[in-house]
Amino acid sequence: MKSGAMRLPNRFYCAQPALSTGAPADRIETERSAIIAAANTPMAEGISPIGALRRLPQAAPPALLHPVALYGSRRERIALAAAFPAIEIEAAEAIAVWLASRYRRAALQEAAARGLPALLLNSGLLRGPPGWGRPPPVLSITATIIGPVSALDNVSPDRVLMSPVCEDPMLLDRAAAARRALTGSRVGGAWWNAGVLPESDGLVFIVADKPDAPSSAELVEEMLATATSEYDAQKIVLLNSSGVCPRAVLSATAVLGCAIVDRPVDPWAVIERADCIYAAGGEIGWLALLAGRRVRCFGDAFYAGWGVTDDAPGVPQKPFQRSVDQIFAAACLLATRCIDPFSQRLAAFEHIVALLAEWRRIEAVNREIAVCLGMSWWKRRWIGDFLRSAAGPPRRRCIVRSALAVAAARPGSAIAVWASRLSPGLAALAGRQRTPLITVEDGFLRSVGLGSDFVPAASLALDASGSHCDPWVCSDLERLLRNTEFDDELLARAHNLIARLVDQGITKYDVATPSGSPRRGAAALTAGRRRILVPGQVEDDLSVRLGGEGISSNLDFLARVRAANPDAIVLYKPHPDVEAGHRRGAVRGNVAARFADAVIDYPIVTILAEIDEVHVLTSLTGFEALLRGLKVVVYGRPFYAGWGLTEDVTAIDRGRRLSLVELVAGALILYPRYLDPVTRLPCTPELLVERMADPQLWRVGALVVARRWQGVLARRWARIASGPTVRLSPPPGTVAAERPFLF
Repeated sequence: MKSGAMRLPNRFYCAQPALSTGAPADRIETERSAIIAAANTPMAEGISPIGALRRLPQAAPPALLHPVALYGSRRERIALAAAFPAIEIEAAEAIAVWLASRYRRAALQEAAARGLPALLLNSGLLRGPPGWGRPPPVLSITATIIGPVSALDNVSPDRVLMSPVCEDPMLLDRAAAARRALTGSRVGGAWWNAGVLPESDGLVFIVADKPDAPSSAELVEEMLATATSEYDAQKIVLLNSSGVCPRAVLSATAVLGCAIVDRPVDPWAVIERADCIYAAGGEIGWLALLAGRRVRCFGDAFYAGWGVTDDAPGVPQKPFQRSVDQIFAAACLLATRCIDPFSQRLAAFEHIVALLAEWRRIEAVNREIAVCLGMSWWKRRWIGDFLRSAAGPPRRRCIVRSALAVAAARPGSAIAVWASRLSPGLAALAGRQRTPLITVEDGFLRSVGLGSDFVPAASLALDASGSHCDPWVCSDLERLLRNTEFDDELLARAHNLIARLVDQGITKYDVATPSGSPRRGAAALTAGRRRILVPGQVEDDLSVRLGGEGISSNLDFLARVRAANPDAIVLYKPHPDVEAGHRRGAVRGNVAARFADAVIDYPIVTILAEIDEVHVLTSLTGFEALLRGLKVVVYGRPFYAGWGLTEDVTAIDRGRRLSLVELVAGALILYPRYLDPVTRLPCTPELLVERMADPQLWRVGALVVARRWQGVLARRWARIASGPTVRLSPPPGTVAAERPFLF
């Protein structure tokens, strides 16, 4: 086997539905039927990142085996392996290599020597922003075929368009819907660029570059001459983002009075302002055609010559016409290989469009953030992953005036501040210079491990209206819950998410132990009486300070619950951050015993399975209890109170009642952001739940270990200072708990 070819066992074979021009008629018909079936077969229910549960078309299922030998570096071959089968060179029917790979020449020579077609691969229309992911994901792959006609012609748009496969009515219906999704989401091409364009509409753009072959000076001059003969020069804009135009051409363009843009721009911003696009066959011309704009084509391209573009003299014409949907079906649904970045498996084109639509929304918000303030040093790396954009990472500042100066240098930009570090002084100064503030805090599904142990969060809540912990402002979360009309698909998704969270025993910080039967220690000690769980909180937590309704300590809250429920069994569970020795809120065992029947340290999932009610101040445990169908009594003002799901001691008027599924749809699906701990890419809560069930992904480093030891020492010192505690073993016949009750 030649150096650079990838050796993988046959179990990595992947079927390539193909169209074999020149093959016997019965085989052609068989393969034609296979491609049409592949394009129209529905896949299992897929979760779109924008919150809708959709039935997406399946990426091509196995039909005929046409294996490909992959050439390139290890990283290049790994990126290709999901889209094409990789085998021994002797059994290959084609050789694939990245267009820009240093192994390209060797691959072409090998293909020529063996009489095989060579697939020159490149990133497709659907791409993620540079710098996103580790490593950056390959979301779509297209191919140019060099060599003889073969069974792999279905990876070439030109060759697919010459066949009748793109005329299938079901395929065309899917193409029309997918094209609407693409143009509506504005995610094809380099959508993350932020170059400045003239503000007026009805412009004429001359695209002076093409991804695979820069336009010649003569071709640009021809497009410029044609455009100036048809339009006013004041309406003409020359796009020279790749810098391929000679200085003489640029000077002539300026003399004519045309505008020149020499920085990368968002192609969709171009299309939005365009009346006509003059192109040599590049990506912007293709996107403009999909969006229904007039396209003048001056160079050969897979979409030119079919009767849908205005072609200049000399552009090769095809023997018959194709519609835009037929060209789109051939190029994007059949010839393009799309890859799910999280599973590294083939995915439907529509699924990647939905994923990028969410990424575009995140990118737009991140681009407006100029500086981060109040972020602890150990959070900065992963917060950078959450807030990255094509404009670069936000700058970090520790001093308010320095952060305000950075934001002032970028008018309209915002400051992202950790919610608990937001001071009234900062809000006043930011308002004076009209700098928006975005509060940042942990999401409601955080991680497997404690933030106080320096375990990075896998979800964040960004709020431009104020923290959801502050009941005296109308946060983005409250506004979302008040105003959103939740559709059936979103509610079905929320229902499934609740089931997964409960079944897997997932809470904000941890996952229930999967082995063994449920622990019954608490139930045995409290049998026959109403059992109330009182979860402790971090006493200086923002939600307690702002929404505690005058209750500022765990002891005060415990006394309040006991006074209201003198005959019940009250079980008190300290907050995990307090138990770890990192935060305020510890209550001595002998003091807690005045109001609680037991101080327990079981996992929260185990406790929730054994009690009747949960009484909370603002703790998220109340929300987790609602998911499990328990009665929740609320003494403060958490975000989940006031919607008709809890018994509220303080009257809270939200102006609307919600079902539990609607609350989950808003609070867990639409509001937070999630980051995949494997790829470091924005993801869905469903994917994070899947990742949280894998303990191998949450192995801690030296920093977390050191922090935990610090907490152990602090906890031991606190116990020495508070005097001895009595440990009580579980009653006979019960399953031993990880930690006994403390009285």
